[in-house]
Amino acid sequence: EDVDVVMVGTPDHTHALLSVAAMRAGKDVYCEKPLAYAVAEGRSIVAAAERYGRILQTGTQRRSNARIRHACELVRNGVLGKLKTVVVGLPRGFQIRNGASAANRKAEAIPDWFDYDKWLGPAPYAPYAAARCHFNFRWILDYGEGYISDWGAHYLDVAHWGMGADRTGPQTVRATATFPTDGIYDAPTAFHIDYTYADDVHLVCGTDVTLGMRFEGEDGWLHVEKPGSAAVVASDPALLKAPLPADGIRLYESSNHHVNFVDCVLSRRETAAPPEVGHRSASVCHVGMIAARLGRELRWDPAGEVFVEDAGANRLLSRPSRAPYAL
Repeated sequence: EDVDVVMVGTPDHTHALLSVAAMRAGKDVYCEKPLAYAVAEGRSIVAAAERYGRILQTGTQRRSNARIRHACELVRNGVLGKLKTVVVGLPRGFQIRNGASAANRKAEAIPDWFDYDKWLGPAPYAPYAAARCHFNFRWILDYGEGYISDWGAHYLDVAHWGMGADRTGPQTVRATATFPTDGIYDAPTAFHIDYTYADDVHLVCGTDVTLGMRFEGEDGWLHVEKPGSAAVVASDPALLKAPLPADGIRLYESSNHHVNFVDCVLSRRETAAPPEVGHRSASVCHVGMIAARLGRELRWDPAGEVFVEDAGANRLLSRPSRAPYAL
């Protein structure tokens, strides 16, 4: 009775289970990115928020960055001319922490203080190893998708914001990736994903392009979070000072993501990163990963959230849950 909100900061594969349970219990939720482990799980979070009338904030904090918001407003208001391409650069490899070794496949004794069964939750059973858990879970495909969704949930979220695509998704996707075949970590260490959207906008996401988010239009480009610069940079600095039309597009204003969540809990106003937006930013990562795993071009229906005439790809939109951890 004295709990008002729940913050879900667990590994990706338990986000949906915990978020839905909290909302079913009448609690508002702040859920870290990516919103869910799989497309179907993300949709279940959106549905639960609607069904139970709950407030949810996705932990995509760039939605509360004034500099990034202004860059997206410039793009949305046509300062670059017609938007042609968005290029999102992500890191290569793994950032392994806590002294773990990628080569470690050995089962270890479960610490007395750790409820490993609950940590695994709906994921398939696997023997405990310290290298599997804590920060490094994200490099194992049973629990995450490597940098594709770890950073992609942030950077592709900004791409969608600038594209005006944050409540929809791509129409086609094709990808290549390098998957490790030895050791405990099996998420891709390198990848290149090509998406096409309505109006023939092309989105590229990969480890082979410059880090950050680059919006390319007919009249110039803007680069957000380019390495070595916290500022937004442009092909012509004058673009950054271009006035926005008085009746132009203005994006949701928030200067602090956590404060915005609390304010919305009190006011019942929609958050800066509401369930549908968080879900779409995660699902574009999931769709890219599915294309990488299958190694072929896929057609995606963003309204129905299914692959077109591809039963094999559609089977990867969800996975069976290990008992008793079903949604």
